[in-house]
Amino acid sequence: MTTLAKKDNTTKYKLTISYDGGAYVGWQYQPNGLSIQKVIEDTFTTLFKKEIKITGCSRTDAGVHALGQIATVVLEHQSDLRKLIYSLNSLLPNDIRINKIEEVDPNFHVRYSSKKKIYHYHLHCELFHNPCQRSYSHHVRHLFREEKVKEAILHFIGTHNFKAFANENSKGAASSSPVKTIYSIDLIKQPGGYRLEFEGNGFLYKMIRNIVGTLLECAKGKLEPSEIPNLIKSENRRLVPKSAPALGLFLVKIEY
Repeated sequence: MTTLAKKDNTTKYKLTISYDGGAYVGWQYQPNGLSIQKVIEDTFTTLFKKEIKITGCSRTDAGVHALGQIATVVLEHQSDLRKLIYSLNSLLPNDIRINKIEEVDPNFHVRYSSKKKIYHYHLHCELFHNPCQRSYSHHVRHLFREEKVKEAILHFIGTHNFKAFANENSKGAASSSPVKTIYSIDLIKQPGGYRLEFEGNGFLYKMIRNIVGTLLECAKGKLEPSEIPNLIKSENRRLVPKSAPALGLFLVKIEY
């Protein structure tokens, strides 16, 4: 059977993208500043001399970084993808890079086809923040009780209604589908501090940052891990501690 791509000479491509999110209002269009999606679309438009739109998988918010964001674009069939990547990256700013372009089936959906998302959150726990890491990790100035954090993590694993851990939980995915499954959260020691590795089938707006903020309250000793199930059941964002800053969060990989 002839596919759509063959009928009109267009092909759907999957883009693997990395970026430093510090200068942007997030992945998605925002009225108050420049988004990563906008920059990439403008670059495609400049190269092809016509308006090109892309669709992203994960709507990372302002200041969040990515090593493996995924997006799709439909173009006239490209015979030289290596040349296309080189051309796009030569036009993009230095804090955004397209690492890979590959042809996918026309029915591939960048969001609905995803099976797992992996995020890392970096914590720097020494007395002084390493200047080489200050844009990419959150400086924890208080005592970090590792055993309390590990105990608290267990309460987040599994399938739960995470509405209490989502900002703007009365609209969007937090309103229509707040139930998510977290497969694992691992606390990994690294030079200067720790890395929290999150794996799940999806995450609500600021959900990971709100969970990290809660874990940090447990690390301080201001919140007992045993209180977390009640926070989850409350579905009330106001009862949950404040978010951890965006700069420590990285979208690492999306699996299909």
